[in-house]
Order: sequence, then structure tokens, then C-alpha cells
Amino acid sequence: MEENLRYVVGLDVGTENVRAVVATVGRDGSVSIVGYNEGPNSGMRKGVVANLTGPAESIDRMLGEVERMSGFEVNSAYVSINGAHVMSVKAEGMIAVGAEDHEITEDDLARVEGAAVTGRVPANRDILDVLPLSYTLDGQKGIKDPLGMTGARLELEASVISALAPNSVNLRKATEGAKVEAEKLVPSVVAAARAVLSEKQMENGVAVIDLGAATTSIAIFEEGDLQYVGVLPVGSNNITNDLAIVLEIDTEIAEDIKRRFAARNTAEGDDAGEILVRRGREEMAFSRAEISEIIEARLAEIFDGVRKELKFAKYDHKLPEGIVLVGGGARLKGVSEFAKDALEAAIKIGAPSGLGGVAEAIYKPEYSAAVGLVLMAAKDNGQIIRSHHEKKKKKSGGGLLKGFFKKF
Repeated sequence: MEENLRYVVGLDVGTENVRAVVATVGRDGSVSIVGYNEGPNSGMRKGVVANLTGPAESIDRMLGEVERMSGFEVNSAYVSINGAHVMSVKAEGMIAVGAEDHEITEDDLARVEGAAVTGRVPANRDILDVLPLSYTLDGQKGIKDPLGMTGARLELEASVISALAPNSVNLRKATEGAKVEAEKLVPSVVAAARAVLSEKQMENGVAVIDLGAATTSIAIFEEGDLQYVGVLPVGSNNITNDLAIVLEIDTEIAEDIKRRFAARNTAEGDDAGEILVRRGREEMAFSRAEISEIIEARLAEIFDGVRKELKFAKYDHKLPEGIVLVGGGARLKGVSEFAKDALEAAIKIGAPSGLGGVAEAIYKPEYSAAVGLVLMAAKDNGQIIRSHHEKKKKKSGGGLLKGFFKKF
């Protein structure tokens, strides 16, 4: 086996499902998928951990198959975080770094980031990441990376992503219950964007919408940088519940109807007026028009919320590359056409691509976040591969927060 070959793990913890992807990273940085799996989740509400036992058991059960498939033991992972508590704010900071001939160092960059977040992020929130947008050095604006330059006054404009501390701590505890260390928490839509966007799209201006089961997340990119993150507490499960209530059926049948027939009269049926659903010997007939009305009403609410987020961020009608839809909800029939009309923008369904190994099986919108987490982990670090006989026993608890975002 190649020496110093690393492997990385992405763990997407959703309200309804948990997905994991394992990949090896070559010396040249190439990523090859060697394992993946998904399974149902429990114990979460709208992206937030409601009890620790449910997610911990779901993660542990799902990872068993991933480990068998990949041959690697999962001890740590990059983990997605979601929920309406996840948000971003713009922040500015300024520091004096010394004489005019002072050379900017990593410590200077860390200090100006600290100055930018001071007073901008409440004490009850965890800073997930500080993303520099632009530096100003001695009045010279528009600097992307001042490291090594000389100057006396350094200013920073950054996008700060944060989450409520109790929610992020509980998510870490849930993964800890499955004996997996959360190396880094990343908003699911930000991770998904890493898997589906090109540099050109991020430079020109693009938004990613992650249509999850219980939440809808938005990330906006421009000039190569993440400009805004927002999360709505509504998702495709709301469509299922609406169908179940109005049609007076159980949620399992409602979910089947949603997935098969979705929006904009794209339904499949024996005639134009009704849809037939069979369960065992029982056959049920539903009005095609009524189903479309129910689904479209909820989609209209979801995309109206997205439109408000775009307006709040000042990017409505200002995205040359349009909008990319990811997540399980992106597979609903007719959703891209509905989104195009509702948001008045070019719409594309996004999915991971261009990876090695067994990646073709996960070229799906719902795997975007898990693959994005793997790509982020591959760029940052990774675990040295050992054979089964050399594997260390999994750690059980403790020390998860130690060293998290050390620079803060």
C-alpha cells in the first residue's frame, strides 16, 4: 500500500437520514471514494438534536456497513450541522501590526480575525468558521492574501459563520456516542456547495439551495467567497405531512405520492383525472389536481422563504450563474421548473461528480453534503491508513472540544 496514503470521512447528519462517505487521498490530492452508506435517523427535529440516543445509534448502525465496505475504521469525521440557528454575519476588524516595514505573519492574520469577531458574535454561539473576504493594508484595499506583505495597519472584512453553542455541543456528543470525533462542523449547504460548484460559478455569483427533509438552507457565493448563509425551518417533509392531513392517509403513502407525482401535474396515472395508489390488495384513487394543489402550495411557501433570504442578503436577481438545487428534495419531479418560476432565476440540479473509486453510485443530489465534507477534509488533513491488524481501538468520549478552532 502506498506510504502516507490518507483517508477521510464525511458524515452528513440530517433530520431524517444519515449519510457517510469514506475516501482515500493520494499524494497528489486526488480523492477516491472507497465506501458510502445511508440510513434513517431519529432523535432530531429540524436539524437540531432532540435526544442524544437516537442520532448516536443511527450513526453507529450506518457506519458499520461503511467500515465493512471501505475496510477502514471510522474514528473521526467532518460532520454537517444544520438548523435555523446556523447563520452568517459580516464583520470587520483592524489591528496595528508594527512599523511600516513589518512583514505580515500568520499571527497577525489570527489577531485581525479575532478583532473582527469580537463583539459581533454573542457568547452563546460557537464560531464555525471565519472566511476572509478582503484585507486592507495601509489603505490598499482588495487584498486577498496579505501574508508576507509589509505594512503597519491591517484591516479585515470577513464572513463569520456561527451556530448556537448548545446545539453544536449536542451534535458533537451525538457523534461521540457513536465513538466518532467531529473534527469540524460545517453547515450542510456549505459542504454541498463544495461538491457541486465550480470556481467560475463562485466567482461570478451563484446560490446553492439544499432542500432537506426538515430544513431548506441557502448559501450565496460571489467573487470566489461565501457571502451569506441562512436556514429555513421548513423542508420536503412538510409536503408529506400536508398530503397526509388533507388526503387523510398515513405518511408512508403520502411520501410515496410525493416522490412519484410531485409538482406541476407531472403525475403518472391511468387517466388525467385521478391517481391510483396500491397498497397490497387495497387500491386508492386520488385527484391529480388536488395533489398538485397541495404540493404546489407548500413549495410556494418554501421558495417564498428562499426569495426573502435572497432579498435580505441583497442578491435577489443578482446571481449571473443562477441557483443550484441539492438535497433529497431536489429529486422531486418538477421542482426545478417550479423554482425557476418562483425565484425568477436559472435553476440547475446539482450533484457530485469527477471523483474516483466507487463514486458513480453517489452522484446524487442528496449525497452532495457528505461528498463536500470529504473534499474539505481531504484538503485540510486526513488519517494515515493502517491495515486491520494495526487499527487502534476506538476512543470512547472526552476531548472533543479540545483544540476546536484553536485560533479562537
